[in-house]
Amino acid sequence: MTRESKAVVCREWGKPITVETIQVAAPRKNEITIKVAACGVCHSDLSATTGKIQYPPPLVLGHEASGIVIEVGEGVTAFKEGDHVVSSFISMCGKCRQCVRGRPVLCENARKAMFTLPDGTVRTQDKDGNDLNVFGACGVMAEYATLHVDNAVKIDPATPLPQAALVSCAVVTGVGAVFNTAKVEPGSRTAVFGVGGVGLNAIQGCHTAGAEMIVAVDTSDSKLQMAKEFGATHTVNINDVEDAAKAVKKLTEGGVDYAFECVGAGAVVAQAYKCLARGGTTVVVGVADPKDKTQFGTLSMPADERTIKGSWLGSARPQYDFPRILGLYNMGKLKLDELITKTYSIDEAPQAFDDMVAGKNARGVIVFE
Repeated sequence: MTRESKAVVCREWGKPITVETIQVAAPRKNEITIKVAACGVCHSDLSATTGKIQYPPPLVLGHEASGIVIEVGEGVTAFKEGDHVVSSFISMCGKCRQCVRGRPVLCENARKAMFTLPDGTVRTQDKDGNDLNVFGACGVMAEYATLHVDNAVKIDPATPLPQAALVSCAVVTGVGAVFNTAKVEPGSRTAVFGVGGVGLNAIQGCHTAGAEMIVAVDTSDSKLQMAKEFGATHTVNINDVEDAAKAVKKLTEGGVDYAFECVGAGAVVAQAYKCLARGGTTVVVGVADPKDKTQFGTLSMPADERTIKGSWLGSARPQYDFPRILGLYNMGKLKLDELITKTYSIDEAPQAFDDMVAGKNARGVIVFE
């Protein structure tokens, strides 16, 4: 059946978001409809409203959510009504070279479902019957959403749904960059540049992995204080030093083994590279503007055996990593409650975006009744 649903929509790049009543169609073959319980407010959603992420409007926002299955389409056997799930904006064909080698986040066919469902169509229409694109094949900043089964992951129903929502982007991006991409070893020295929602998770990932030193680098004293609560052993406020990389190298007596860039700026990537010890690795997590560039001394790569690598959604295998990470939370080994610094109703979504821009929250979460 088709359902009326309040949703957060980007109508035009550079314009304020709107909260509208839309129509969400029933699931087709290999699809499910979920009643959304909670949706994180992510900088990637903001980037879709500015055109930094160029998903064409009109666009239903939201990719980091949890919910309960209320209807299943033809051929669906992995889900049933009542299952608790989190969304995944990673579409995977399961057949390309990257999928079969265990790298679904690099699926060669994923671009076919950047702002539609994998079949190239959508289940969302506005009040005038016009199609609405959906962020990352999800569009879950809404009361209801119809997803392909590959864009949903079943979770333990004992996990609180607002906390579970965060695993599908902020948590897995930060923690996964540590566990999957960098594979940080116990006793390592690490630095995290940018301690917003993703950076805080990189910090707690380093802490869980047993890093000896974890240096948080940011421009905000309040964020740096929060970073300490998530496991940072040292902090550097960029506003207080001439050279952040030099400050990190001094604190760590020669540099770090792993540096994580969680801002999305070429100049910050250069700082994260510059602070490495010999043999160190920089992991670029932040999403930069397509025109942004990074410069560093090329000789340092062979001479010091330094590495620079990217991490997309924490190099995750969503169906495996999402439950695994939530298991760590359920065992008290990861902080998710503390990440949610404010909750909003869907009607308060514009305020949630304003607060995100102002840097007021570790993570703002829209909670649905």
